Amino acid sequence: MLRFLTAGESHGRAVAVVVEGLPAGLPLTVDDVARELARRRLGYGRGPRQRFERDEVQLLGGVRHGRTLGSPLYVQIPNVEWPKWEEEMSPDPGATRAPLTQPRPGHADLAGMQKYGFTDARDVLERASARETAARVAAGAAAKALLRHIGVEVVSHVVQLGAARARPGVRPGPGDLDAVDGSPVRCFDAQAEAAMVAEVKAAAKDGDSLGGVVEVLAYGVPVGLGSHVHWDRKLDARLAHALMSIQAIKGVEIGEGFDVAGRRGSEAHDPIVWDPDDARYRRESTLAGGIEGGISTGEVVVARLAMKPLATLNRPVLKTVDVVTKEETVSFKERTDVTAVPAMGVVAETMVALVLADEALRKFGGDSLDEFVRNHRAAQDALRA
Repeated sequence: MLRFLTAGESHGRAVAVVVEGLPAGLPLTVDDVARELARRRLGYGRGPRQRFERDEVQLLGGVRHGRTLGSPLYVQIPNVEWPKWEEEMSPDPGATRAPLTQPRPGHADLAGMQKYGFTDARDVLERASARETAARVAAGAAAKALLRHIGVEVVSHVVQLGAARARPGVRPGPGDLDAVDGSPVRCFDAQAEAAMVAEVKAAAKDGDSLGGVVEVLAYGVPVGLGSHVHWDRKLDARLAHALMSIQAIKGVEIGEGFDVAGRRGSEAHDPIVWDPDDARYRRESTLAGGIEGGISTGEVVVARLAMKPLATLNRPVLKTVDVVTKEETVSFKERTDVTAVPAMGVVAETMVALVLADEALRKFGGDSLDEFVRNHRAAQDALRA
């Protein structure tokens, strides 16, 4: 129903995204997309590129006079540093003057070189770079805008950065996104914030990098998104796939997935109760993360994802091999962040929103925004009845 395709390299002329399946009539402007991209640059420990990069957004298709047309949305984000890279990244025939031949452990460099037959790691790293997520966030801006029309809000916050952890259960609500973004590490737990900042400072001093864990919360998700019928329609499976596709993510859990694995069944499931005031069934906890049998239950959807420390260090010490000489060496240094965990949370919101928007369009349908909203309303009325 809703699909997107990104294109472009980190230091190329631009990154771009085409989004297909948005209904007509959805209000969407350059400012809406730019606002989400600005959030992606947030976070203590980001590199110098984030201080001057301003992500000029170009809406080049699918929008007229501030509303979607139902045709594919085309967004382009030019590289403000392109003049510095025009020769190195030129699409015209030629050769690089300084090939990168010391692949970084933990990055796509060597595996990509072997897969595609490259001898220069830049042929891999430019596309493997997390710069590609700028295009995803642009697509996610549209998905979030659509979801808000049916009362869905997606929020993320950092729950672990390095060894510093937020207190369990301290979660932002649907109206707390500004408060989260106001934290230098996008942590909602003020008590943990200082410890996280200290972790970043210590890693920066050592020329090292940090990973962490982000929790994504989707409020207002209607009952019935996803399906138990097919493996590729299960909502939790689709979310795990989407979140694992983010660069440097090595683990995903839905709800309290890893914790309940060590419990007995009598303590591992969410009790069901009837809410007469709202005429609906509710769960008393979020152990299942708002999804049972691959289907949304109407409760908050909870997903956590773990990001490994970045593979590029400001003090290159990771042992590798030069692919030309086969001699032992250390990996090369590309401009990098100490940590990208706070920014990764914004990308994670994007991927959750895109999956939920796709499933909502599949369930409720509609060629226009008005039709989509009417269908959603009718479905909710029928459920209450």
